[in-house]
Amino acid sequence: MTVTSDPRVRGLAAVVGFLVCVELASGVLQGYYTPIFSDIADHLGISDADVNWFEAAQLIVSALVIPPLARLGDMVGHKKVLLLSTAVTALGSWVMAFAPGFTTFLIGAALQGAYVVWLPLEVAIIYRRTAGTGRQNLLTRRAAGVLVGALELAVIIGALTSGALVEATSMTFLLALPAIVVTAVFFVIWFGVEDAPGTSGGGFDLVGLGLLTAALTLVMAGLVVIRLDGVGSVAAWALIVIGLAVLLPFTKYELAQDEPIVDVRLLSAPGQWPVQLTAFLFGMSVLGAQIPLSTFARTDPDVAGYGLGADAGFVSTLIGVYVIFLAIGAFTLPLTTRALGPRGALVASAVLVAVGYGMWLVFHDETWQALLNMAVAGLGSGALVAALPATAAAAAPPERTGFATGMTNGTKTIGGAIASAVFAIALSSTGSLDVPEEGHAALSGYLTVWAVCAVAALLAAVALLMLPRHVADEAVPVLP
Repeated sequence: MTVTSDPRVRGLAAVVGFLVCVELASGVLQGYYTPIFSDIADHLGISDADVNWFEAAQLIVSALVIPPLARLGDMVGHKKVLLLSTAVTALGSWVMAFAPGFTTFLIGAALQGAYVVWLPLEVAIIYRRTAGTGRQNLLTRRAAGVLVGALELAVIIGALTSGALVEATSMTFLLALPAIVVTAVFFVIWFGVEDAPGTSGGGFDLVGLGLLTAALTLVMAGLVVIRLDGVGSVAAWALIVIGLAVLLPFTKYELAQDEPIVDVRLLSAPGQWPVQLTAFLFGMSVLGAQIPLSTFARTDPDVAGYGLGADAGFVSTLIGVYVIFLAIGAFTLPLTTRALGPRGALVASAVLVAVGYGMWLVFHDETWQALLNMAVAGLGSGALVAALPATAAAAAPPERTGFATGMTNGTKTIGGAIASAVFAIALSSTGSLDVPEEGHAALSGYLTVWAVCAVAALLAAVALLMLPRHVADEAVPVLP
């Protein structure tokens, strides 16, 4: 990062350096647990399918905290909210480390979901610091690229670390390591990131937050009841329908507010809704499919009739390959943009994700097939991870940039949460949380997971075709 005499730019490299530490911790959280989910299931005495509920709980909490924390950051300052979310994440990580059973671990995983707001807050900090420089978008995009690169590197480090240590130490010690990392990052933020007051006035939309919480909670509760009682449960479907119905008064109320918790009017704009819908659909694969991929790879084909029979070390390698290609997809986005145009590059990226997960439907018997499938999906996923926040920011007014970028994480997280719950149902072989020993999920459950991910990515490609060209042109860089 170039340092100039402009006081708004001077010292930016140091701030980005401290924020890199935060993204390193975020990457550890995102990569560390996936190779050892089967071991965590054994540790807690639950089935592989039920591990999906940890991810679902974490993602739904993540989706719920993004709007209020993004709004709070605009009101009281982004550093304060970054510290708050880091403290909650550390608490959840420590609860997971010492959890004696399913319920306690579920609570810890849910609390840990507060980390999801880190990157949007960091982008907002950088964007604000570079305001008025004449290079705000350029500097923010470059800094965001550094942060995402650190995140992806840390995902690989986290996955390799847990895969290497799972057989060498106790589960409690293994789970305490990410808690130590997040706790250390709290003090990095405290001492390394400058504090700035909030810039947004107005109140805090508690009613809107309550309605949104009610809607998501009812839908997720319905999915839990389906998991317990089956798809024929009238109560389950009633909860889902009521939850969706709550969105109607929520939307009407938010449209009437000067400072809504969710700016529905902005999200419905032609430059926003294709991006946010894409993020929702993309979340189903990039977030919702992680645990099924891990448990499938760890399943012994001699016992279940399918699976790769891999150990945690191979799952770490699988994650590493995926993240490497994710990084390649992000860094080569300017090249694909030059060849296909900004909007065409985004559409092609979504199609690659669809192809990668579609390949799982046919190629899932050999380790090389798994690596190839995830490499293809990773190329497309990396480009979307890099481009979606910038595209949302380009289509938002300056005072709503933090909200728009945060909502790409929020809608992506909601998509992942719903997908995780649906995948838990698809993979359940017993219909109960109480009898995990009754067998493995059927292969058809995994085929359902991959089919949903592929179809969702194709729908995302269709949504991106609706994106106005001028929005894509402004957000996605083109090499000269």
